[in-house]
Amino acid sequence: MTTEFISVTFTNPSTEINPIPDPSIDPAFLVRYARSLDDYGFNYTLVPYGSSSHDPFTIGATIAAHTKNIKIIIALRPNTIYPTVAAKALATLDQLSGGRVVVHFIAGGSDEEQAREGDFLSKEQRYERLEEYIHILRRAWSNNDAFDFDGAHYQFKQFRNAVRPTNGTIPVSVGGSSDAAYRIGGSLADIFGLWGEPLKETKEQIDRIHAEAKRAGRTDRPRIWVTFRPIVAETDELAWAKAHRVLEALNSNREKGLSRVPVAAPAPANVGSQRLLEIASRGDVHDRALWYPTVKATNASGASTALVGSPQTIADSILDYVDLGADLISIRGYDNYNDAIDYGRYVLPLVRQGLEAREGKLKVA
Repeated sequence: MTTEFISVTFTNPSTEINPIPDPSIDPAFLVRYARSLDDYGFNYTLVPYGSSSHDPFTIGATIAAHTKNIKIIIALRPNTIYPTVAAKALATLDQLSGGRVVVHFIAGGSDEEQAREGDFLSKEQRYERLEEYIHILRRAWSNNDAFDFDGAHYQFKQFRNAVRPTNGTIPVSVGGSSDAAYRIGGSLADIFGLWGEPLKETKEQIDRIHAEAKRAGRTDRPRIWVTFRPIVAETDELAWAKAHRVLEALNSNREKGLSRVPVAAPAPANVGSQRLLEIASRGDVHDRALWYPTVKATNASGASTALVGSPQTIADSILDYVDLGADLISIRGYDNYNDAIDYGRYVLPLVRQGLEAREGKLKVA
């Protein structure tokens, strides 16, 4: 399947290197940003979720109304919306967008963050709940008849859904690096999301996901989604200079209390962040251009590994992951809007040229 590109939706001009104090939506910026992603050839945009953030469904509907092609990935925590309601809400947005919706599930990597919205289940219980949730959604989207469900986390009688996805179903994405994430994602997900780790570690994770899919009796496999924060400039030398300016800004904002991550932040509880920090302890640069000081500066809070270099270096680095089996590449920078345009102008075309060259060689062979 063709390699595709993901960005992330931002609702105002605030960035990690130039934060603004007002968290309000800037409607004109949101529309301009979404249209730019559409115009520059991104295939998807992720609408993220946080306990204090804007409603992703409303943001997704706004994006759908102002774009033509880009698919909208709605991040969803199962504790925030009952699955029967989510099935209808996602299918409604899918109909409005002409079949452009994907749902990305966040089981919850932080007990503290989950507790902010009343969720006190253990991590293992959260993944058990997610498994039930996915089964309910898929049945609601495919079943014409009313049905009962009697699980550990959800129970209902005679639910019938009259709101169907445009193409019969909606792709389900799961991410994580824990055993539970591999098990649930490998067995049930259409897409599995990973943060950018070195090639060796990424290959090990892909193999683990494939093994879980096979163990579950699947004849297919989840598509693999890998996320990076590229820092790109005209030459490698200029890109590295830019990278150190970004790092300086991240550290300065954290010291001034302008970052979402405090200076004395505790060690992260989720396995993905723990893995990133462990890799960061082994060195700053891995493989061709994978840079880890941004991981330390943010305490591995979310996707934080950078690729540093010229457009060609970044494209070659991305192609290394494509060769490993990555189907979806998520790239977002530290200067959100301008970086997205730079990627669309200078990086995505080079990656696609590289993919065409690989396909040409395969046809000749």
